[in-house]
Amino acid sequence: MERETNPLRLRVDYTKCTGCHLCEIACSLFNEGMCNPALSKVSVISWEEALDFPLVCHQCDDAPCVTACPAEARVRNEKTWAIHVDKQKCIGCRMCIFECPFGAISVRREDGTTTNCILCNGEPRCVQVCETQAIRFVPATEESQRMFEKARDKLKEYRQTLE
Repeated sequence: MERETNPLRLRVDYTKCTGCHLCEIACSLFNEGMCNPALSKVSVISWEEALDFPLVCHQCDDAPCVTACPAEARVRNEKTWAIHVDKQKCIGCRMCIFECPFGAISVRREDGTTTNCILCNGEPRCVQVCETQAIRFVPATEESQRMFEKARDKLKEYRQTLE
């Protein structure tokens, strides 16, 4: 697949998140047709008393969720660079969930297939409603890669506190 130059990516600045959950509401409304944060593709996690952070799919270049899928149900959209799930192929094995470094993949209750952010077809609603710009949609540059790595490291730190 030929890659677009500097595709846009979601990047998170955890220092700016206020924990308002508007991103979850906007996501569920756009993708599921209802205001139900439990159905959102972004999840705001509260860590300790003063830190909230949104978990989002970062559409990784190496996409471990794609390579882990034995059914080849996870594919990248050439236009938006978002990873989509072919529900006809997904067998619900959840290997993609285990491989995602961000915990950004969930299971659809109605059919057992997996789901993740598809960037609202190129116009992420979470970004549009985030007043503090904790979630931004930016070109995949060296700076945004540093933000990605910082987010990945922060999540690893969080996961270690749970063990």
